[in-house]
Amino acid sequence: MPLGGSHHFHRARTASTAFNGDMDTIDLTALVDDQLDLARVAHSGRHASTVSGSRERDLRQTVIAIAEGHALNDHESPGEATLQVLRGAVTFSMGDTSVELAAGQFLVIPPHRHGLTATTDAAVLLTVATRA
Repeated sequence: MPLGGSHHFHRARTASTAFNGDMDTIDLTALVDDQLDLARVAHSGRHASTVSGSRERDLRQTVIAIAEGHALNDHESPGEATLQVLRGAVTFSMGDTSVELAAGQFLVIPPHRHGLTATTDAAVLLTVATRA
């Protein structure tokens, strides 16, 4: 997602820039606010921004905002991945099993087909080891 315009979060670098050893920072609170605003008006009810890495890097971190009642429908596991709830609450489902997660909780994503539903307006940090 391009930066600028109405985006008010502070970011020391763009997501596509490789880490250069500097102490680059991202204001996740402001980014979550921004992403939730965009998710609430999006047809899909969600919006995402990659905060670190890319498909060409071994590690990618993405903030995903989902408006209450909307979901990331079942999809294949991206490989080694974790999910940290930054705000709100979500239901992580895998087949007949589901787990409720709230802000501050962390999940190692099992390597199986799964989905994610927002039980409140929510934002998560998805970390994926891509093995680029």
